[in-house]
Amino acid sequence: MASNDSDNTNAIPSAIKILVAGGFGAGKTTMVSTISEISPLSTEELMTEASLGVDDLAGVERKDTTTVALDFGRITISDELVLYMFGTPGQQRFWFLWEELAQGALGAVVLADTRRLETCFPAVDFFERRGLPFIVAVNCFEGAHHYDTEEVREALTIPERIPVLLCDARSRESSKESLVTLVSHVAENTATPV
Repeated sequence: MASNDSDNTNAIPSAIKILVAGGFGAGKTTMVSTISEISPLSTEELMTEASLGVDDLAGVERKDTTTVALDFGRITISDELVLYMFGTPGQQRFWFLWEELAQGALGAVVLADTRRLETCFPAVDFFERRGLPFIVAVNCFEGAHHYDTEEVREALTIPERIPVLLCDARSRESSKESLVTLVSHVAENTATPV
């Protein structure tokens, strides 16, 4: 009798698409790069004089690169499941890409930068308007004022049902915790009552 083992080894894993969004300089590229098991695809480019007067650098004056399309990374959860991460561009002039990137996404991690908390409002509004589940991960930058999660929740008027947590996008474990929190949040809110 023939074995079906070869059939199983050729199975295509299911994929989950997650967005990593937030304001300009919030740490989206860093988070995708930190947690991806592959060399991430990044569309980071040096900022040029063309961005002067267009991109708001207040609070991130030392930033000299910017994502012009997306960041992409991958995490294999199991033989049957792969997670794809898409980092969105943060500047307003590239927001038109968000619509395309959001198609088919399970949910989003919105990175908040307490140095420029107002820059994550557009991402929060975008996901709320589309009914796409999201969490807020407060990226703990060195030298930034560290608010507690309830202060951030209040400042962003985030309802209690949406998780808000502290995060360090440079840390694989911390970034992983953000993704796990998002997937748990989605699972809790899509479970059908018995």
